[in-house]
Amino acid sequence: MRNIKLTIEYDGTRYCGWQVQKNGLSIQKTLQDAIEDLVSHDIKLIGASRTDAGVHAKAMVANFHTDSKIPAEKFPPAINFRLPDDIAVIGAEEADASFHSRYDSKGKKYGYIILNRRAPSPLFKNRAAHVPQNLDVSKMKEAAKYIIGTHDFSAFKASGSSIKNNVRTVSMLDIKKQDDIIKIEIKADGFLYNMVRIIVGTLIEIGSGKIPPDSIEDIINGKDRRKAGKTAPPQGLYLEAVYY
Repeated sequence: MRNIKLTIEYDGTRYCGWQVQKNGLSIQKTLQDAIEDLVSHDIKLIGASRTDAGVHAKAMVANFHTDSKIPAEKFPPAINFRLPDDIAVIGAEEADASFHSRYDSKGKKYGYIILNRRAPSPLFKNRAAHVPQNLDVSKMKEAAKYIIGTHDFSAFKASGSSIKNNVRTVSMLDIKKQDDIIKIEIKADGFLYNMVRIIVGTLIEIGSGKIPPDSIEDIINGKDRRKAGKTAPPQGLYLEAVYY
């Protein structure tokens, strides 16, 4: 059996998330159906991340095993022909038989887009989080310095998660503003459930002056989700890269 590694881009607006669910349309199921129609047998599509409802991806990685003889480079156009226009396979290659897109991942990078102006934008409705109050990016950058490094990120994990080990290493957290758009990029060896969105929500509160930048240190050390900010909306979040 061949192991095919795919790179996928999608707009998550109308989906319940990556993972197959009983009561909603998922990215995984939509892709899986398209691939099965192409190769004429059942497959198990394994994704590198379980993005939530409304979250987007520029470079999700997934893999599946097949006995199809289709050359790897022919998979993207053939699968895309069978997909809706809000999902696209942008790359395909042969992988080692043992390759697992989730378990072999060494890290990921996410991007988050904030529209920071008083009026909302129809163009960014499902592509960015709208924050009408002016955000002080300098304070957000100051707070970001406390997040970089290896920490127990329990305070930035959604309640209900069953993950036992909450230690992660954030190697990069970059914040830039151009006109009305604030772009936050964060890279780590792994992320807890809703970790990026809670970090962003906390940075928004810091940028709006609700809490001081150095409070991040106390929030991390306190390991208490209630002390961190609100979970930022999903539509501003993009999975930008998976590293192996």
